[in-house]
Amino acid sequence: MSDSFANRLLRWFDRHGRKDLPWQQALDNGQRDAYRVWLSEVMLQQTQVATVVGYFDRFVGALPTLEALAAAHEDTVLALWSGLGYYRRARFLHRAAQLCVERHGGELPRDFDALNALPGIGRSTAGAILAQAHGLRFPILDGNVKRVLARYHGIHGHPGESAVEKQLWQHAEAHTPGTRVADYTQAIMDLGATVCTRARPRCDACPLATDCIAHRDDLTAALPGRKPARSIPTRATVMLILRDASHRVLLERRGPQGVWSGLWSLPEASDPNEAWRVARQYAHIDDAQALAPFTHVFSHYRLAIEPLLFDRATAARGVADNPHWRWCGVDELDALGLPAPVRSLLLQISDAGRTPAASLRTN
Repeated sequence: MSDSFANRLLRWFDRHGRKDLPWQQALDNGQRDAYRVWLSEVMLQQTQVATVVGYFDRFVGALPTLEALAAAHEDTVLALWSGLGYYRRARFLHRAAQLCVERHGGELPRDFDALNALPGIGRSTAGAILAQAHGLRFPILDGNVKRVLARYHGIHGHPGESAVEKQLWQHAEAHTPGTRVADYTQAIMDLGATVCTRARPRCDACPLATDCIAHRDDLTAALPGRKPARSIPTRATVMLILRDASHRVLLERRGPQGVWSGLWSLPEASDPNEAWRVARQYAHIDDAQALAPFTHVFSHYRLAIEPLLFDRATAARGVADNPHWRWCGVDELDALGLPAPVRSLLLQISDAGRTPAASLRTN
């Protein structure tokens, strides 16, 4: 290894790197399990390691192999993913596993192009799997790596811009060593996550600081460039909580498009008046209670949620026969893929001591 960048990073990793993460466990042949590496890489998109570890352990505890994931029902996969957000990742993971069973003998392919062609696996994720599971020389470029390289080389502009990303890929390729590729891949991700952080980077602890342009020119706050700011709109919705005498709640499976697609959620309406009309389609109701409103923030908009509780509802005829509707008790929620704010709301109202914020009589 002649690249001092990689040498210094690996020496730092030997002393300070993370080596006990659950997806780093070696198999009998000394290599890591490609399935576990893949799962961790997908979970770590948009999510920090500290959050991922618990979800990862629960997921592989229930679905320990790629074949088990491929054979699982979508509800099981989404329930295990519930709370991690960006649920399209889970659906892509599920579909990719099924394709591996259909086309690749139940294993993740070791060919880069075949791996990159699977749903939800892009260039960086494919490289990370091949580097960490098989020791093959492929570069990666996740968010942490982009930040390290942009600062080290003094690259201005938002990393999402094609010209900037092209430069970063060139540097990622040039720095990736021919040996200890798995360690190097983990090292550069660790450096970005623990030292070269977006806010208050610890340059005094960085093995690359002596040659880092951002450190030299006092540009760590400016690099990498931020995505151009844009206003985030707010949308409003009324969530209907139809609860029967057995304290079961009516859930609706959302369609294949839009936010929370494929998850079980609460019926919605545009305003309280429409909520009564919608509620009467699915149950016989007498009154409603307005619970405290709250806001859930997505990456591209805010959702202002007004929960409306219809207690002692009686199911209307035909609802039980529809596969996209189901009455569920609190003890059944863990087996379903639910959006985090919906799960939290249902758990809150299951508390017998909770008092609704207001009450609305039949209208």
